[in-house]
Amino acid sequence: MEKDSHHNVPERRSESRASDSRYYSVQFTKEGLDSFYQFKLWNISPKGMCILVNEASEVLNHLKVGDTLEMTYYLTDAQGAFEKLKTQIKHVTKNEDGRFQGHYLVGLAII
Repeated sequence: MEKDSHHNVPERRSESRASDSRYYSVQFTKEGLDSFYQFKLWNISPKGMCILVNEASEVLNHLKVGDTLEMTYYLTDAQGAFEKLKTQIKHVTKNEDGRFQGHYLVGLAII
């Protein structure tokens, strides 16, 4: 079991997380929302990634597990470069404590 380098705590995830992802952030909108939302990508693994959404954010009411959206992914290494990719919401999980208390982790998978 790997150790979390920031807190010296054993890593419990089933897959390692990549720190050098191809994408830095994602932007999207959905019917019923008045604007586009952009989020930094977190927890990047070979099977997916997640965004961090404040529990008071309007966008949270529009994201359901299984939804498929076209999202704009901004590339890490190219200023302003992006790719539009079909993406599925895999999970919406409340973070009860720690650094991101008061937020939800929304799992994304490019399909």
